[in-house]
Amino acid sequence: MVELAELELPENPKLAQNITWFARALRKAGLPIGPGRTMDAIRAVEAAGFTDRRDFYYTLQACFVTKPDQRETFDQIFRLYWRDPRYMEQMMSWLLPSVRGTQEDRTAKPAEKRAAEAILDGAEADDVPQPDEDEQETLIEIDASRTVSDEERLRTLDFEQMSTAEMARAKRMIARLTLPVQPLKSRRTIAAPNGARPDWPATMRAAMRKGGDITRFATRDQRIRWPNLVAICDISGSMSHYSRAVLHFLHAVANEKGAGWAQVHAFTFGTRLTNITRHLRRRDVDAALAAAGAEAQDWEGGTRIGECLRTFNRDWSRRVMGQGAIVLLITDGLDRGDPAQLEAAMRRLHLTARKVIWLNPLLRFDGFAPRARGIAAMMPHVDSFRAGHDIASLEGLAAALARRDDVGEKARMMAALSEA
Repeated sequence: MVELAELELPENPKLAQNITWFARALRKAGLPIGPGRTMDAIRAVEAAGFTDRRDFYYTLQACFVTKPDQRETFDQIFRLYWRDPRYMEQMMSWLLPSVRGTQEDRTAKPAEKRAAEAILDGAEADDVPQPDEDEQETLIEIDASRTVSDEERLRTLDFEQMSTAEMARAKRMIARLTLPVQPLKSRRTIAAPNGARPDWPATMRAAMRKGGDITRFATRDQRIRWPNLVAICDISGSMSHYSRAVLHFLHAVANEKGAGWAQVHAFTFGTRLTNITRHLRRRDVDAALAAAGAEAQDWEGGTRIGECLRTFNRDWSRRVMGQGAIVLLITDGLDRGDPAQLEAAMRRLHLTARKVIWLNPLLRFDGFAPRARGIAAMMPHVDSFRAGHDIASLEGLAAALARRDDVGEKARMMAALSEA
């Protein structure tokens, strides 16, 4: 909860405008707030009064917070918006580490960074409260005139070459990406008014209820089902920059409403396999990845692809590979283990999956060829081989899933293997 003893009530007489902007920031941070609840908050503050800081805090919380997991985000935005007159510098210091605020230098909590992004996103100079004249030492201007060109440049910029500020903007772009999926037709059928298959048992049952007269023919059609998405992500030292960006993308896919996927399962591996599926279900992406990183103890370590895939096939394949699952394998394929073990694990993974898509950041190099033993062992057992080093390559996943015959660069890689 916000430390109310340090809270100074705002002196801005435009109370309704301030509460409206505060509600807008909460909505950008993910809280489901509409105009109706904003009006209720304004009326509630008018009824409760504007003299006690504790009443003011709890009045707004009662109007805007409906679930326990929303309290942390509400607290951080409330503290930033209503207490610190120089909160713009503080938030910019979280998003751009080169800018320092007036607070002590520390790492932002997940909800704090999310609150900063929510308030700064689309902020105009006239809308944001300005500091007092005696406290105004630094003026921060946000120039969005080159936003479109910057975003276009970020689409094709390698994740490993991004600065901290560029990576922060790239993560916000990744959060807007979608990964559509084509439904599958099941062998089972379901009653349908205009189905293609006649349903004789249902037709006869309806006729028996009407004295044996057949008034209409019942029909059935194939049932539609949705596949699972299983992501297996390499978090070794050579893949750390790319893995963090891909995990941001997987979090957006896992929390997208109406995406179509039955379930999204995520695993990380370096020297051992870790299931991080439950962490990606958290709404706050920073909190989700922080929890996933705390559980996966082998970040930026070695790589044992064959052993980890064998563990996945043995312990998790039967649990998550049902319903025609699509496997997304993110790794550079640089493994020092036994190539025979790696090939056997990849063969079994390919047999149990409907489609295996391999994202490899090494494909960004023009002269890339599958010379490494691990890559050569894995290549025959994937359906599509694509790059995975920038935002544009993540956007290309939609094409790989929409077309059943999409193979990416696999044909070229297999030709190079045959020539070798």
